[in-house]
Amino acid sequence: MAASPRFQDIERKVLAGERLSFDDGLYLDRQCDVLSLGRLANIVRERKNGNFAFYNTNVHLNPTNVCVYRCTFCAFRSDLKSPRGYTFTDDMIRERVLEAKEQGATEIHVVGGLHHQKPFEWYVDVVRVIRDTWSDLHVKAWTGVEINWFSYLTKKPYRWVLERLIEAGLGSMPGGGAEIFDEGVRAQICEHKADGQSWLDIHREAHGLGLRTNATMLYGHVEEAKHRIDHLCRLRALQDDTGGFQTFIPLAFHPENTGMAHIHKPTGLMDLKMIALSRLMLDNFDHIKAYWIMLGEKIAQTALSFGADDLDGTVVHELIYHDAGAKTPEGLTVSQLHRMIREAGREPVERDTLYRRVIRNGAEWKIGEPLVPVTTGAC
Repeated sequence: MAASPRFQDIERKVLAGERLSFDDGLYLDRQCDVLSLGRLANIVRERKNGNFAFYNTNVHLNPTNVCVYRCTFCAFRSDLKSPRGYTFTDDMIRERVLEAKEQGATEIHVVGGLHHQKPFEWYVDVVRVIRDTWSDLHVKAWTGVEINWFSYLTKKPYRWVLERLIEAGLGSMPGGGAEIFDEGVRAQICEHKADGQSWLDIHREAHGLGLRTNATMLYGHVEEAKHRIDHLCRLRALQDDTGGFQTFIPLAFHPENTGMAHIHKPTGLMDLKMIALSRLMLDNFDHIKAYWIMLGEKIAQTALSFGADDLDGTVVHELIYHDAGAKTPEGLTVSQLHRMIREAGREPVERDTLYRRVIRNGAEWKIGEPLVPVTTGAC
């Protein structure tokens, strides 16, 4: 079937490296088939990152699942008195860090519940204990929602909160908590949590302090195409201003064990569409991540030809998506990641959190030069 004039115009823009508009994104989301989307997204992906597919060796730490909020979409949170509730001690954190060191991890990813009986200093100490146990481990910690909570606890501005965490050893921030920026959608899925503008303001402040951060979008629940494209456009506008985002991660909603269990999980085709749309709309983001924990290994592999250039990493001890019913393994080895990437026809490259090449000798490693995007003849 011949392509429509609208699609041909969008294709022309992509080939010319021109920015797509909100209306372009809405058209692609609502009317374009996933294979055509993938073809265009792969052009941009290879223009930015050649044939490389990145991963890192990392562990997760979710220090507590006790949370003051009751987000409808969340399967991870627990009440304080629930048998499911837990909180890590300093010794437990040290044990996790030493395990990461033994495995050769370069990063620890720290997110969790907002424990209403813990003061801000407890969250600062989580970062400090990690740093004091092993100073070489990069601490990627606390989402914008958590920073918003810390500001509420301390009655201090975001900048003050971030400066305290940086002093304790914070190296970068993950992108969670963005969900969907539209307030009507947020009212249905996370009514009392930090609003979308607060999330953006916090990341703007973090970028101003030199912190690199990630960004996410939760899709496949009650949102519509217009909400998804609006979300991407708001991220793109902030990136124009600050340049502080490293990676965008589209996150599929997992309804199992949540208050929205009646909603069907997004299909593999929708997962690939969101990867491709993200790559096409976020022209100023260097990397799009196919989070294998959420997508599953097969879709994540396929996503490397639909706009994604990163699979995340070994991801040991991830709890949030597994509590929501993820059936993926609770970690992959480096050799398994290499196999996934090579089977997809890509070249695996280990990177650290800040996208510098990792030069490895077993569990021993050092950081090499920043990974410069490669232009290929495919574009």
